Amino acid sequence: MSTVFFIIFIVLETSQLILTFTKAYEKAAWLKTRAIVRIAETITLVGIVAVPSTHLKWRFAVALIVLIIRLLVASIAWLAGHKKATGEKNKVLSVVGYIMSLIIVTISLAPAFIFTNYDGLPTTGEFGVKMTSAILVDESRTDTFENDGSFREVPVHFYYPDTNNGSYPLIVFSHGAFGYYQSNFSTYMELASNGYVVAALDHPHHAFFAEDTQGSIVTVDKTFIDDAMNINNEDITKEQIFETTREWMTLRIDDENFVLDTIENAKKTVTLDNAWHTENSDDIMSVLKMIDTEKIGLMGHSLGGATSTAVGRERSDIDAVIDLDGTMLSERISITNGKYDYYDESYPVPILDFTKEKDYNDREQYGKDNGYAYVNDYVIEHAKDGRTVIFSGALHMDFTDLPLISPKLAAMLDNGESEVDNAQFMTTVNGIVLNWFDYYLKGEGTLDIQAKY
Repeated sequence: MSTVFFIIFIVLETSQLILTFTKAYEKAAWLKTRAIVRIAETITLVGIVAVPSTHLKWRFAVALIVLIIRLLVASIAWLAGHKKATGEKNKVLSVVGYIMSLIIVTISLAPAFIFTNYDGLPTTGEFGVKMTSAILVDESRTDTFENDGSFREVPVHFYYPDTNNGSYPLIVFSHGAFGYYQSNFSTYMELASNGYVVAALDHPHHAFFAEDTQGSIVTVDKTFIDDAMNINNEDITKEQIFETTREWMTLRIDDENFVLDTIENAKKTVTLDNAWHTENSDDIMSVLKMIDTEKIGLMGHSLGGATSTAVGRERSDIDAVIDLDGTMLSERISITNGKYDYYDESYPVPILDFTKEKDYNDREQYGKDNGYAYVNDYVIEHAKDGRTVIFSGALHMDFTDLPLISPKLAAMLDNGESEVDNAQFMTTVNGIVLNWFDYYLKGEGTLDIQAKY
């Protein structure tokens, strides 16, 4: 729809410019025509946004504001000057105005061009899905990214079955570096439709953006971006990598543990204590009522997968874990003579590791070069039930909804074009996720997971 509007916009603006050059165009007539063109442009965009099939309407918000301002300016100029304007319209100024219009509107339409009309994938479950959110404030920790001594805040977004009956397993999701809570929106919807409560976290300052209790937007920390982008440089030692990633993991593990403890406490006490900040208390209580805290699964993408893997090892209330293409950083417990040391104890709960074919081949080479297995392979080999699922042709961001939301951003982050059909790929991923949690959290069905897709 953004392309349709832009074509209409070009036609309208170009038509006015042509009229300026093909006949002696008096200033008064030009002012009137400009106002009419602005009205047509604004009405066209409003009509596009109003169409029910246009999802994620915020993509057009900036452009709509720009068009309304341009309409107001053109209308005021015509009303104030059409009787006084004399002579022909300056053709040079018309060309300059035409070029400026193209630039301004193109920039304002950037979100509509960058982001698609994606609104999720079809779900397979019997339930509709509802959503609500809260921000949990951890008064035992100060936020080290802030300079005012404020407490650590962790936004939590719940996706849950639209029903008043039943008790459902809890799945906690942690996003990757520079990600945000909706990174796997289709996964949450699929799980919730099949009878799960999903709690998707934001890790402020690691997330691309998050909202705090004051209503302000908290953006990703620049130092974190720099460290994450440079972590694999050849001049970075293993010791430096270990210390840097350990700091990341400590923050995220504490976030996830805090969320789990707070949810479990609220479920047990049937009350929301001072940690909960929400305008949706009734909805939150309804969600808590339906959570079965005896059945908990963890999952995450990239650094979020590493987070969930770490929390799954240390807690006794976790029943299954899924790592979506993340290096299991916290399973590296120390470094001896330039080699990472891993836990002697086997991983205590079933864990499913999703990976790209190229990375899996690189992992095998890593083992040959270093004389010991890559961390993910070691964990899977020593887990209660550890499995690796390999995907050919996939890139890192393909394990999220980002390529469906914004193919351009996904390609930029992955530094390349994916070889998979993203809608089909995420449908497959979501089906595997559901199969794993159904088997281990609900005791339903059999595991029907291939080693390679």
